[in-house]
Amino acid sequence: METYANALLYAIPFFTFLVLFEIAYGYFVKKQTHRVLDTISSLSSGLTNIIKDSIGLVIVIVSYPFLLEKLALFSVESSVLVYIIAFIAIDFASYWNHRLSHHVNYFWNQHVIHHSSEEFNLACALRQSISNFFGYIGILLIPAALLGVPSEVINLLLPIHLFAQFWYHTKHIGKLGLLEYIIVTPSQHRVHHAINDIYLDKNLAAIFCVWDRAFGTFQEELDDVPPVYGVLKPAKTWNPVLINFQHLWRLIQDAWRTTNYFDKLRIWFMPTGWRPKDVKEKYPVQIIEDPYTYEKYRTSPSKLLAAYSIMHFVITLILILFMFYNYGNIGFDNLLIYGLILFLGIYSYTSVMDGNKFSLVFESARSILGFYIIYTTADWFGLNAFLSFGSSLVAFYFLASVISSIYFLYFEKRKTVNSFA
Repeated sequence: METYANALLYAIPFFTFLVLFEIAYGYFVKKQTHRVLDTISSLSSGLTNIIKDSIGLVIVIVSYPFLLEKLALFSVESSVLVYIIAFIAIDFASYWNHRLSHHVNYFWNQHVIHHSSEEFNLACALRQSISNFFGYIGILLIPAALLGVPSEVINLLLPIHLFAQFWYHTKHIGKLGLLEYIIVTPSQHRVHHAINDIYLDKNLAAIFCVWDRAFGTFQEELDDVPPVYGVLKPAKTWNPVLINFQHLWRLIQDAWRTTNYFDKLRIWFMPTGWRPKDVKEKYPVQIIEDPYTYEKYRTSPSKLLAAYSIMHFVITLILILFMFYNYGNIGFDNLLIYGLILFLGIYSYTSVMDGNKFSLVFESARSILGFYIIYTTADWFGLNAFLSFGSSLVAFYFLASVISSIYFLYFEKRKTVNSFA
């Protein structure tokens, strides 16, 4: 995990720079694809994902090393060919994992966050899940295990494969000619994120589009059908933690409410969106019928609230980068506490973006816990060793955060939506 944390220490600033570059480019060409609160929500979702992954909060069902030991038919040494085979195997596994997420109710919950943005931009790429409780990628990598691909090669290529999917989340790049028949392009992925009927559940490949073409899930972007982005059951919140569990909560409610015991069991494994008949009739859920007439979720932030949201994201990002920089010295138990404080902070400020007054409970809990850490240790997880007044700065941030949250929730009147928002 420490190796992963060190990689993120460099990857996070790089991805953040590219998002800022896209925003600047959109401004200068007068084709902006970002809205402030949506982008902050997307970036904050990415932070929750890397916090969870860096701490390792997942239950691995079957590990790849175990399958490699039991199933390998060959013994291979590291070579260029092994890396090529491994990358193709990972991409093949990614296609079927992605297809599973789009077609089975339970697994959709771990993927819905990625589709929840009603915009399409590089920030949207960072909307990654924290609701994937079980690690089962090893099962999908059985072909690699049979071929004897070493675990070290798989571990090296998995994050590279994931990071390589970042660039095509943009509306600024058109079709790419011959490459449209080889790799996944921005045009193909715009289709994937669209909720138009013709585009739903299409283009599931991660790197090589050959899988979509081979297994019948390919759809070209049509000039006369502009993609509309989001999910058919709109999230209607900027809070990425809530978005991660909305679908799961609906499944739990439906399983509890239905009177059919068989439906209580099968709802988890039925096609995405399936609901028991009795529950569907008694408890209807809004589904977008016409994507072209649906009004996107928009709160009405002032420029001050937008600036507050940006500030919170930047400070949270700095705190996370420090966590990764000092990862080995913090210790696992303290990492759990550190991660909890960060989660509470993200939950709080994104809920303030929604205008949800209940967020003050989470903000207060986060600040009290933070003050307690500073008071009992006279430090902030070792920050004073790098900056003598570091813990005092963090304490001031907690105090200012509580005060500003109270102001935005109880005193500021929401203004009309403007171009800045």
